[in-house]
Amino acid sequence: MKQFLKITASALAGAALGLAATYVMVSRGLSLDRALAGPWRAMPQVPATGGDPYARALIARSGQAPLGVAEGLAFTASVDSGGRKLTAACDYRVSGAMPGTRFWTLTVTDAEGRLVAPAAIPVARAGFTSSEILRDGQGGFDIRLAREARAGNWLPLAQPGAFTLTLRLYDSPLSLRAGALAAAEMPAIVVEQCS
Repeated sequence: MKQFLKITASALAGAALGLAATYVMVSRGLSLDRALAGPWRAMPQVPATGGDPYARALIARSGQAPLGVAEGLAFTASVDSGGRKLTAACDYRVSGAMPGTRFWTLTVTDAEGRLVAPAAIPVARAGFTSSEILRDGQGGFDIRLAREARAGNWLPLAQPGAFTLTLRLYDSPLSLRAGALAAAEMPAIVVEQCS
């Protein structure tokens, strides 16, 4: 009887530890097969291989439908290029290199991944696409993220608190080599001022 109780207690302790580890990984958005490039994060192998169990749980919990390897790749950033958390209390500039892709979108989402609805600014947008962005003479771009309107490419930060940027690259060769992506190949997210 003592042996049975020891085995049962060990099994329960193992199950509790496993559930706690899964909860921490999923609630903090962690995964074992993430590609990192500066502040940008992606899970490139999830559609092709099913990903690790934590990545599958993250996707199931968020309700997102990941892009297939042939479709493209989605990157998210919840910190700036200096590693500080993105917050609506600051103004940011997104600029620099854009990886080779046929089409891209950049959107502002809340901490749960939902598009930010700027209710205070009815005509404002939540994102840009590569076909509608204003570019400079060399083909580069600057996107400004701020609470007040800015000239040029401006995305409003209407809701207070933390936010996330989502960059989707469609029909991109990066889908196959995202793990070897360098930070210099992705746009920089630079804080300009904070209030």
